[in-house]
Amino acid sequence: MLETWTRAVIRRRFTVVLTWAAIAVLGLIASPKLSENLTTSLTVPGSESEQADDIISERFNENIEGTFTVFYKFKQATSVEIDGFKVKIEIAAGVIPSSQVTLQRAVGGILFASISTPFSLPQAAGHTEDLRIALARQGLKGAQVTGPPAIYRDVTPVLADDLRRGQLFAVTLALILLLLLLGFCRAVILPFIFAAATISLTIGIVFMLSHRLLMVVYTPNIVELIGLGLAIDYSLLIVHRFRREIMDNEAISTEDAIVKTLETAGRTVVLSGLSVSIGLATLLLVPVPFVRSLGVAGLIVPIASLLAALTLQPALLSYLGRTGVVAKGFTGLMTRKDLNTGFVARLAQFVVRKPLSVAIFSVATLALLASSVLWLQVTPSSLTALPAELESSQALNMATGRAGPGVITPHQIVVDLGSPNKLKSSAVLEARARLSTLLKKDPEVFVMAVGEKPPYVEQTGRYFRIFVIGHHDIGAKQTQKLVKDLREKYIPQSRFPSDAKIYIGGAPAQGSDLLNRIYSSFPWIVLLALALAYLTLLRAFRSLVLPLKAIILDLISVAVAYASLVLVFRFGFASSILGTYRLDQIEAWVLIFLFAVLFGLSMDYEVFIVARIREARLNGASNTDAIIEGIVHTSGVVTAAAVILVGALGGFVGGHFAGLQQLGIGLACGILIDATIIRGLLLPSAMVLLGRWNWWLPSSIAKIAKTKASPLEDRVTRP
Repeated sequence: MLETWTRAVIRRRFTVVLTWAAIAVLGLIASPKLSENLTTSLTVPGSESEQADDIISERFNENIEGTFTVFYKFKQATSVEIDGFKVKIEIAAGVIPSSQVTLQRAVGGILFASISTPFSLPQAAGHTEDLRIALARQGLKGAQVTGPPAIYRDVTPVLADDLRRGQLFAVTLALILLLLLLGFCRAVILPFIFAAATISLTIGIVFMLSHRLLMVVYTPNIVELIGLGLAIDYSLLIVHRFRREIMDNEAISTEDAIVKTLETAGRTVVLSGLSVSIGLATLLLVPVPFVRSLGVAGLIVPIASLLAALTLQPALLSYLGRTGVVAKGFTGLMTRKDLNTGFVARLAQFVVRKPLSVAIFSVATLALLASSVLWLQVTPSSLTALPAELESSQALNMATGRAGPGVITPHQIVVDLGSPNKLKSSAVLEARARLSTLLKKDPEVFVMAVGEKPPYVEQTGRYFRIFVIGHHDIGAKQTQKLVKDLREKYIPQSRFPSDAKIYIGGAPAQGSDLLNRIYSSFPWIVLLALALAYLTLLRAFRSLVLPLKAIILDLISVAVAYASLVLVFRFGFASSILGTYRLDQIEAWVLIFLFAVLFGLSMDYEVFIVARIREARLNGASNTDAIIEGIVHTSGVVTAAAVILVGALGGFVGGHFAGLQQLGIGLACGILIDATIIRGLLLPSAMVLLGRWNWWLPSSIAKIAKTKASPLEDRVTRP
């Protein structure tokens, strides 16, 4: 079936290439418009914080993400002068339609004000500069604007710049590596054409989905940099195998060589893409839109790569032909015909001679590298880790020094009294007074604000709210503890009337609900991912043992990646060299996305290597000879793919945002360790020790799997 498909693609190669060219153009058109539909929302469906935010939106006409915070630093001002500053802020806020000043306080020489709006994050961000200009016109020189909309407005161009620099770095490094691997030949350009087509298709689909689904602000960076590395990896594997087919059989026609390439390397790419997709598909099951959006965007990348591998790649190879893959002058490191005489062959032979020693050394090294994972701490977000030159970041730093970053993410206690005009009842007033007394005694509470009129009270008198500002940001343990105390201690002790419903909303509550939802759901999703991966590899490898081994090795890669985040960001290892932030906690979405991507990529490399080992085994090689042959013929591609992908991820590390830095460091460390110690040493040593058990598949399981083995395969699968 694959042969028929490939020959059909080659016959219609002009149409295939023209179609992908059109897709690329549409992707280029959609790319700059995508940022208009992105968000940073941490909303958790069905949670208490979402219920509170819905009331705030519907009854108070405010959007949590659309709230600005203004800081104005003054010296030795009288109370009358401070009141004048407050009036000026209220006048300046008038440039934003339907906005209202919800809170103003002067503490330690700084006046801070919260300005709420009914707009979404991108819409509110569009009013940032208007607000800054209006404040300056009111004579409030030095007033600084921050909050989610201002942060979004300030970071969007920085993210775009980080993406451009990351792309330039990744493309340059990939070009150098491809020239080193393939030599001076026209085939070097194929992976870049392949990557451009894949990314364009992905961006176009994500742009269309962003009108219906929540998409986070990091989406373009993740899609383009991971897509670049993954697409180049797949294209390189196919180009390398095609060139081997041409070199090993000079009489073979170009079309037959492409067909044979797709039947071997093409199948491997398909299986690898499915493995990556399985890992990323697990994110769709996390009941948090923020995480799901990353899963949707990430899932499209390998699927688009598979489509390009089965259509665009054979069409381009047919145009390129035999002469296009033959290097002139420098022939490249992957041109060697006798692969059994190089360093990799000698290393593989050493591993099969001393498998137990190599396995013990590998496990001990990996255990040491993964040990720091015991100090891992998680946060829903790192708002304070922003580029220092941004005004919104400078305002945060000012707030941190005087009051703490909690001023831009207040808690909101929303009370539904059940019917209008019950606010002034004695039971409600007494309960509110008790709550105020309890909050004033909490050391985490910096400021509490409550009033009898809007914006504290909804116009019918049925709903009212209390603003509570803590000293710490939304990811701090103290903030999460305050959310818990509000829900489980302070609200019950306040003794509101039984028909009143109280909700805790705001960014801190969203963050707490997000972590709780992730903690409760993600372990089960991981188990499902492992089960799906096991069944996929069971079908591919026809073995009960190899899929289990693959999963164990993948989990080791993930553990090492998590540990690297702790080493770099918490303990500061190489932090000054890499230019990364120093943070005690790792963002939750990073850990989830890191698991999904790294699990898929690790399975990807496993498939590359074991598929070739199995191919040699079925051709009659012994277990050890098959292992050596598989390692020798795939290690170059796997190592090159890993280095190219790490180069693409360098665009994350060199950026300005903690979450993307963490994702880049985690993936880079995990991939490098996986492609070297795990796949180069631990995998072959484990397969030598397992011997014929590698290929064990009882006939009863084979029947259930509905696979048909050759007589030779039947012999090698019985231990």
